Amino acid sequence: MQNYVFLLNADLTPLNMVHPARARELQDQGKAAVFCTYPYTLVLQQQVLNPTLQSYRLKIDPGSKFTGFAIQQGADIVFRMELKHRGLGISVGLTKRAGFRRRRRSRNLRYRKARFNRCKPPGWLAPSLSHRVQTVSTWIKRFSRYCPIVTLEIEQVRFDLQQLQNPEISGLDYQQGTLAGYEVREYLLEKWQRQCAYCGAKDTPLQIEHIHPKSRGGSDRVSNLCLACEPCNTKKGNQDVGDFLAGKPDVLKRVLAQAKAPLKDAAAVNSTRFAIVSMARQHCSDIRCWTGGRTKFNRCQQGLAKSHSLDAACVGESGAKVNILTAQPLLVDCKGQGSRQSRRVNASGFPAVKQPKAVYTHVRTGDVVAFVLTKDRKHVKQGKYTSRVRTPTAKGFEVLLNGFRVELSSMIGVKFKHKQDGYAYGF
Repeated sequence: MQNYVFLLNADLTPLNMVHPARARELQDQGKAAVFCTYPYTLVLQQQVLNPTLQSYRLKIDPGSKFTGFAIQQGADIVFRMELKHRGLGISVGLTKRAGFRRRRRSRNLRYRKARFNRCKPPGWLAPSLSHRVQTVSTWIKRFSRYCPIVTLEIEQVRFDLQQLQNPEISGLDYQQGTLAGYEVREYLLEKWQRQCAYCGAKDTPLQIEHIHPKSRGGSDRVSNLCLACEPCNTKKGNQDVGDFLAGKPDVLKRVLAQAKAPLKDAAAVNSTRFAIVSMARQHCSDIRCWTGGRTKFNRCQQGLAKSHSLDAACVGESGAKVNILTAQPLLVDCKGQGSRQSRRVNASGFPAVKQPKAVYTHVRTGDVVAFVLTKDRKHVKQGKYTSRVRTPTAKGFEVLLNGFRVELSSMIGVKFKHKQDGYAYGF
């Protein structure tokens, strides 16, 4: 089933979400009109006085590439969304810009010694990390505007590193409980890239393996643990890793180095998550934070598939037993607001091509339009289509249909479904 539909009162205050069938009924009867297409939102034509509002939870599972969102009412998950970040694109763009600037600075100029006087303020995040915080903030504000959200639940850290190393920091029996195993497994999956440490096997069940066997004095610290497939684990037995990998010195060196190495990527993501929690406190007073170990425990106990939106649904105590009412999450891809580069350049740093046109008769890149093709094109048949505008041209604009670029040279029959807002949408 599709996501539930957001509903606004006539004064644009949020009301309870409605079933898609109820939304169609309100539109057919002329009682509601479309306020926003993505996410689908209706606005009532007449004001409802003293409405009875339900309590909704917005649950967030932040990640480095994707962030999952879920809206929960009681035990029911009524809305799911997966947001794809563009942090890698930002990092690549900054690297290119730095190269172009370095090229200009070194162009027949006298040498000036680097000063290294650029200090960063406390709490500073790299632009690729700050982007994740800002996009999550945008969607928290949107959901709060469309739905009566009273609680925010966020997966703040993937795993609690302190409690993994020192089980006595909590009064609860944390390290010996059923949840502790999920914290350790989640940490090891991230650290060893979800593959066997000895043979590199992927997409196979992995087992927790002691690098230095316990029978020979090895400990249970996470720095002595790795992941191994069943054949490698059985073959190694209680051998020391040096004896087991005696014929593979390169693999032995890599395993020993990786075992002691900190999880830098996870630390960066965790710093982003803390910034997200700090930002979320500005939008909601009731914030609850949880770990990724509990999320995975809840998901596995309920037999749910692995996805970003389902992970968000399983965040926290309220995710221990949920009823998934939607099977089609909204897929959102961050596209940005266009490039600020004033002039495109070639590999040598010289101006190469003209900047593409940004607007054609009010149509911009990123607009979602509905249009009619009156005759067959080379790869596309005639008919009604809805697509995202790819590039305005000198004589019209281009859309992408079935992987092929189609140019439209007239605005006749073209209707706007959604104006450009920096995101691409799908299901």
